[in-house]
Amino acid sequence: MGLTIGVDIGGTKIAAGVVDEEGNILSTFKVPTPTTPEAIVDAIASAVEGARAGHDIVGVGIGAAGYVNRQRSTVYFAPNIDWRNEPLKEKVEARVGLPVVVENDANAAAWGEYRFGAGKGHRNVICITLGTGLGGGIIIGNKLRRGHFGVAAEFGHIRMVPDGLLCGCGSQGCWEQYASGRALVRYAKQRANATPENAEILLGLGDGTPDGIEGKHISMAARQGDRVAVDSYRELARWVGAGLADLASLFDPSAFIVGGGLSDEGELVLGPIRKSYKRWLVGGNWRPVADVLAAQLGNKAGLVGAADLAREPDPIM
Repeated sequence: MGLTIGVDIGGTKIAAGVVDEEGNILSTFKVPTPTTPEAIVDAIASAVEGARAGHDIVGVGIGAAGYVNRQRSTVYFAPNIDWRNEPLKEKVEARVGLPVVVENDANAAAWGEYRFGAGKGHRNVICITLGTGLGGGIIIGNKLRRGHFGVAAEFGHIRMVPDGLLCGCGSQGCWEQYASGRALVRYAKQRANATPENAEILLGLGDGTPDGIEGKHISMAARQGDRVAVDSYRELARWVGAGLADLASLFDPSAFIVGGGLSDEGELVLGPIRKSYKRWLVGGNWRPVADVLAAQLGNKAGLVGAADLAREPDPIM
């Protein structure tokens, strides 16, 4: 037990933070994210050294986007970094001289919310992150469940639509193609193109064309009552809620925690998600219904969760 460092590898920056046993971040250090795998290892080490100054650190947890092995040491595959069977634990340990664990970034965020955020008081929660894509984490019986090979909870790549939209993973019809920030922007552009008279506010926030619509514009327009923006959120929520209903059939949690950038919109997105979830939940009128909660830690969840997992010799079953 003691102070640990969590590392969050983002697309533009790598953030390291010293975290205490109560989930408080005591110091942070950030460096730009390089483009090559070896340079990223150097950058992680640099961020860790910058954050640890003046602190007695017992371990490091790294949140990495990708498939991480059961031993929390190797990244099998990362979609945005050229890591293939990358021994990240070994390389970073050699650089920083501290015990290191590697965790999928969505799992780390889920663990952070479970321990210190919206999941406090629950034993069984399912977390999803709605950002550019869709990720998730499974906590059952107070344990992070990662599967036999360590790569469970890739919820975004559940096939929701046979022969549906092509996904970046190479499959078709994946959930994240219908329930994510990218999907929301696509819905808004399609609707604005079809009925521009219903998107005057939305179009006015961009360059006046459907192609100029960005995610921030949809949020602003929806709060002003723009019909296309509101309908786009409803379409997103329809898909999110339907997916949560399927997950309820699998895991029967007491709560779903919705994180990621889209959760920052609060009831604008959570209210319709709850409605859709209840609509699609089998036996929903006759069974207990899990809470659908907004994540509380924001973009700190992954860093805090990774740091806390570094304290656990093996919290995973």
